[in-house]
Amino acid sequence: MGNPMTDQAYTPEKQAPTDGRAGKKPDIIRVEGMHKWYGDFHVLKDLNLTVAQGERIVICGPSGSGKSTFIRCINRLEEHQQGKIIVDDVELTDDVRQIDSVRREVGMVFQQFNLFPHLTVLENCCLSPIWVRKTPRKEAEATAMEYLERVKIPDQANKYPSQLSGGQQQRVAIARALCMKPRIMLFDEPTSALDPEMIKEVLDVMIELAGSGMTMLCVTHEMGFAKTVADRVIFMAGGEIVEQAPPHEFFSNPKEPRTQKFLEQILQH
Repeated sequence: MGNPMTDQAYTPEKQAPTDGRAGKKPDIIRVEGMHKWYGDFHVLKDLNLTVAQGERIVICGPSGSGKSTFIRCINRLEEHQQGKIIVDDVELTDDVRQIDSVRREVGMVFQQFNLFPHLTVLENCCLSPIWVRKTPRKEAEATAMEYLERVKIPDQANKYPSQLSGGQQQRVAIARALCMKPRIMLFDEPTSALDPEMIKEVLDVMIELAGSGMTMLCVTHEMGFAKTVADRVIFMAGGEIVEQAPPHEFFSNPKEPRTQKFLEQILQH
């Protein structure tokens, strides 16, 4: 279930702006009446969500609630069977060109780092820009170094993933996603595979990213991070969006019994 963190356990270095300005921007993601099944199992049920450009969304909920499946549908790593998903004005259908168009604008960071072990950090970061965006190698390398600097590991550029700590590998994974210059970043429990002492270094990078105005959807159990970064917190259970609210309201006055029970359990740890 990841590594729950209370406010006491996690104190960010930097506060991301939460002035509500993201809500005034145009929508960049629209999910309308979306359903997904695995065989007879109805995993996602009538999901509706609108995300404004630059908005930061944290999605939480118990294991098996459909959180990861939901965000994986947003870049078609999972296929939905009913309803609509529209990303940056492109509807996700079976059309490969539309899927490719969306994936070029959506970066994703997983629980596992998914780095190529036979490539250096720099090569991992340059691969997609060179092959997908046809970026010249010299330009791709300059961009990669810029983002490795941003995630505070430029000195690791010529090392291989096996030579790095878990926290460093996850920061490389974030830099690699940013090298494609996406408009949206999806995070699927990015700290759940990390040792506790490595969690903060990854969350600090994500907080800095949030402060830059990037649209972000993050599945996480790190409640301190949610309070610091999110414009909106969404609670999922049983494949449904049960409740959503700004962080101060979500944590201080949850309305649904399932949300209340979840917060009681997770904030005890």
